[in-house]
Amino acid sequence: MAKVILISQLPLPYPKIGSWTTLYQNYLNSDHAIDYIICEQSDEQFQNVEYGIVSQTLTLKLKKKYQKNNYIGYIEALEKIVVSGEKYIIQIVDNFGIIKPLQEFLESKGKRTQCYIQFFYHGFAPFYGNFESRSFYEFIDEMVLLTHDSYKAHKNYYTILPCRFSVLHNGIDENKFFKVSTEQKQKLREKLGLTSKTVFIWCSQDRPKKGLDLILDVWNRIYEKHTDCTLLVIGAKRDKTFAGVSFLGKIPNDELPQYYQAADAYLFPTLWHEGFGLSLIEALHCGCYSIASALGGVPEVLQYGNLGRLIENPHFIAEWVDAIDEFLLEKEEYPSLSEELYSKTAWNKGMNERIAEAKKSLGR
Repeated sequence: MAKVILISQLPLPYPKIGSWTTLYQNYLNSDHAIDYIICEQSDEQFQNVEYGIVSQTLTLKLKKKYQKNNYIGYIEALEKIVVSGEKYIIQIVDNFGIIKPLQEFLESKGKRTQCYIQFFYHGFAPFYGNFESRSFYEFIDEMVLLTHDSYKAHKNYYTILPCRFSVLHNGIDENKFFKVSTEQKQKLREKLGLTSKTVFIWCSQDRPKKGLDLILDVWNRIYEKHTDCTLLVIGAKRDKTFAGVSFLGKIPNDELPQYYQAADAYLFPTLWHEGFGLSLIEALHCGCYSIASALGGVPEVLQYGNLGRLIENPHFIAEWVDAIDEFLLEKEEYPSLSEELYSKTAWNKGMNERIAEAKKSLGR
């Protein structure tokens, strides 16, 4: 039976917050099909998988320098696992740089036909230009994307696209992120000191493309008319104070659900082609009304407006002001998500299906 090897540029389990590392952590703690993980040393290890550890020794650092190959440690760990006569599925997540060294290794050792390369891409738009993409797509066997809209973007951009494609939506832990009753919601608000009638949340890393400065500009206009509301900003701080805004900074991942559960609406003003938006589906599962930019994979995630309000021109302040005004005046609600939609249960099942299909393509 073909073995599955995950090559990770981050140590697993990963101690910090990360979208795809969290997905794999959920998966590896369940009924998974991974046999080996190649990564740097982590403080802990999953007990039901074998490791190929990439140790950042002085010898390895010198090899990387003189061979001009930053991935030589990963290739050496892979060489110890891949033996002649066996077949392997090699999974890579967002690491475009390792593809050329991996290709050179497998082809020089005559082992390319033993392997099926699954590349998981968590962006949205095509990564390479049209011409420079060709060697990449000729080498990998399957590109796994987050949305069907991302596939359409790839299909429409590239003139040659010789590998297979599939889609695996992100999934969150539905046992942590879920909607609470009205009574529980009120208790959470009391616990968190939230006294406003309506609570909004923005939650992300503080980078310009995440749209916090835009939403703060929007908020100044909203608060002139609606003073009985609060905006909670999670993941960022500002030196300047804003009326009706509480900057909470970084919140441990395990504490995030209570903030979503206590809130009424989630603002997702991304200003780039977001691959999926993990925080968006966390908020959705907790019962938040969502107002989000219609960019990248977001429209598909919100089922083109069935699960939330899409801002068609997200760089226009007025469209955000109008959408928030409408919510505050009308208290719009959208159907609740099914528990399985965008859940870790669905993701784990989808991953096992992707691996099973890859094994069929390998012939066993």
